[in-house]
Amino acid sequence: MAAAAYMPQVKGFPETLADQALDDALGSGAAVPVLAISGLQGSGKSTLAAQVVARARARGLNAATLSIDDVYLTRAQRQRLARQVHPLLITRGPPGTHDLSLAHSVLDAVAARHPFALPRFDKLADERLPEAQWPRIEQPLDLLVFEGWFLGTPAQNDDALDSPLNALEREADADGRWRRWCNQALARDYPALWQRCDRLWFLQPPDFSVVPRWRWQQEQNLQAAQPGRHGMSRPQLERFVQYYERVSRQALRALPALADHVVMLDGQRQVQAVR
Repeated sequence: MAAAAYMPQVKGFPETLADQALDDALGSGAAVPVLAISGLQGSGKSTLAAQVVARARARGLNAATLSIDDVYLTRAQRQRLARQVHPLLITRGPPGTHDLSLAHSVLDAVAARHPFALPRFDKLADERLPEAQWPRIEQPLDLLVFEGWFLGTPAQNDDALDSPLNALEREADADGRWRRWCNQALARDYPALWQRCDRLWFLQPPDFSVVPRWRWQQEQNLQAAQPGRHGMSRPQLERFVQYYERVSRQALRALPALADHVVMLDGQRQVQAVR
């Protein structure tokens, strides 16, 4: 398996970091804290989230994770947006391609300490799993870890949208209609979700240039875990990352000042500092 060289086993972050994030969330004063972990694609959000949940469970707490990726709109819903608004909206990920009512319903159940099911999205199939396959949470949670690639990110100023940022925008969104629609969705619909997070931690990469490599490693690991199923090729992934680039760069600009804590990473995802 030559591909194994591309797919190093994720060792995770230092346990002290997971404990620090857990203590920070539990100290928020919320009855059931929601700890948001934000970071660009491939930065290790799901790894840190799983570590925090494991540390919580080791203390006898009931904890679970939710990814914003798991509340993507279904393919049929995105096809409708692609027909009615802009063809680029068939692709999951940018603001406006999430089922925010579903996300709020999960957070409502967590806060009310009611049983609920955690949504799940199959990225290789590009489709939300049927609800019958969602894991059930029967006992009240003590902590929810909510992770996502742009959690807490504010919208850009309108004039920042004038010039295309990359080849995707130049070729498929020359008039800016898609990026303006996504930015309006980010400004209008997402702040109410961000406000439900009691603590926000940001995994900060050195710059955006590492994201395609990190996301390619993630894609290979995803495909290796499910042999026989096909995901994206490297050229397809390079194009896919461009859908996220604008909001990713906005996150890099804005979140260091907005997050409660920033975990500064190097190009190998090693922690350099925490503030």
